Order: sequence, then C-alpha cells, then structure tokens
Amino acid sequence: MSLIVTIFCLVFFAELISWIGKSVLIGWFYVLYLRVFYPTLAEKQKKLKTDILNTKAELLKTSAQDQFAKWAKLRRSVDKGLADLEKLNNEMNSVKTSFSVKFNSGIWICTTGAQFVIGWWYRKAAVFYLPPGWFGPLGWVLALPFAPRGAVSVGMWQMACRRVIKIGERTAKEVAASYVTMRPASVSEKNAS
Repeated sequence: MSLIVTIFCLVFFAELISWIGKSVLIGWFYVLYLRVFYPTLAEKQKKLKTDILNTKAELLKTSAQDQFAKWAKLRRSVDKGLADLEKLNNEMNSVKTSFSVKFNSGIWICTTGAQFVIGWWYRKAAVFYLPPGWFGPLGWVLALPFAPRGAVSVGMWQMACRRVIKIGERTAKEVAASYVTMRPASVSEKNAS
C-alpha cells in the first residue's frame, strides 16, 4: 500500500474511533472478552443474580411472624447470595479495569503510536510532489519539517487528511440533521391530507 493511502487510513481509523467513542468500544469488546476468556464468570454472575431475585421474591411472600424459620433461612440465603455477588462483582471490576488498560494501550498504539512511527520513519520522504509554482513562496511550508522542497511531508499530509475527514464528518452530521428535521414534517403533512 502506498504511503499516501496508509497515512489516510491511519488518520481515518483514529477519527472513526473518536466518533464512536472509546467507552462504547470498551463496552462492546469487554463483553466479547468476557465471553472468550471468562465465560464461567459471566454465567456465574447471571445465575447468582437470578437465584437472588428468586429467593428474594420467595422471601417477600413469606411472613416473618407466621413462618419465622423459613423466613430466616431465606433471609440468610439472600444475604449470602448478595455477599457472593459482591465478591464476584469486585473480581469482574478488576478484570474490566485490566482489560480497559490493555484496550486503551492497544488503541493508542494502533492509532497515535502508528502515526508517530510512520511520521518519524518517513520524515524525509515526500508523500507526493506539487506542480512547480502552485503555492509560490509558501510551498516550503508543506514540506515541513524535513521533506524536500516542493513536496508534501508526512506530517502535513496527516494534518490535511484529519482536516478533510473532520469537514466530512461535520457535513454528514448537518445533512443527517437536516434530513431528520425535514422527515417528520413530511410525515405530518401526509397525515394531515
């Protein structure tokens, strides 16, 4: 893949992650991570919650005065279940924290870190050359910091890609917003006829 496309894809991937949001991605991938690496933990939590709710429902149906022995046994069962659930939740929270650190590190390496590495590795390379005289004396700005004069450097190309993607995002949001505001009006006009 050429340098120009690689840089564009990296910038687009980083912007896509920022559009979706890291917290949303962590939520999606955490569920997958639990199913793959800790399947019994999630099932155990679900079963424990169900058992506690069933026992609690039975406890509420039982009279503390008329059936005290049964009520006390159910109460101890609910209390033990809640203590076990709290231990399990603490364990799952530590798993989630560990996963979150690993996931954020991986995302940073795949986006920002990769952009730094490519920018450093190709710091003296030209992404592409401009036709002579297009920008006049300001053509050297596009070559900053180390690309040959008359060329576009990796850093400038990354900035240009990011800017174009952000403009595209803004335009798409405006079009979607105008579509949403126009759509209910056309539906209400049809209902009025």
